[in-house]
Amino acid sequence: MLKIDGKVAVITGANTGIGRETAISLAKQGATVVINYVVGEELAEEVKKEIESFGGKAIVKYCDVTSFEDTKVMMDEIKKELGSLDILVNNAGITRDTLLLRMKEEDFDKVIDVNLKGAFNCVKHASKIMMKQRSGRIINISSVVGLMGNVGQCNYSASKAGLLGITKSAARELAPRGITVNAVAPGFIESKMTEVLSDDIKEAMLSNIPLKSFGKAKDIANAVTFLASNEAHYITGQVISVDGGMYM
Repeated sequence: MLKIDGKVAVITGANTGIGRETAISLAKQGATVVINYVVGEELAEEVKKEIESFGGKAIVKYCDVTSFEDTKVMMDEIKKELGSLDILVNNAGITRDTLLLRMKEEDFDKVIDVNLKGAFNCVKHASKIMMKQRSGRIINISSVVGLMGNVGQCNYSASKAGLLGITKSAARELAPRGITVNAVAPGFIESKMTEVLSDDIKEAMLSNIPLKSFGKAKDIANAVTFLASNEAHYITGQVISVDGGMYM
């Protein structure tokens, strides 16, 4: 069992997909989990019930992470209500995919606002609390496309590459206070999006993955959980790719 018991963890966008699996994984290791959401309150409550079903502890928090002030309020409330804020997982993200020449300005701005500025807001306000505690774990969910780019995803790739810059810069700034900052870069993960793809498209995707399979949300959650633990105390400023060898 990893040493996370008694820690307080906030996961943004924790009501579905990778965020949901991460919340459950951290709770199973003994963390008190804050399930953040901006849409889908019922799904967030379902995650909370699942965590409580195995004796875990969780609360649900609405917050639009694109709001600088609202994010500050959420982090302060977590500290006040739960006594500490030990782990931050920046998972909230959206896509607005289309080719560069067809991409609207608002499609670019919205993706950057949620995926990149939202993460900045969370790191800014959570790190202030962690610095006073002289400890903390911050894990940013980037993407393989932030490392290699992808057709039709200029906005998404830029946001995920930007997260890597935040990760490495914040790691240097916060290390003297005992705070580690790392990123996890998922590859193609099984989801509702991949379920509807044709067999031909799936085969084309799999041809670029040495392990010849899509990943699962649990694979990402496992990596995040390790980085959030005491066992990863000497790892900071790193990007852990969980992509089946897709990008080397």
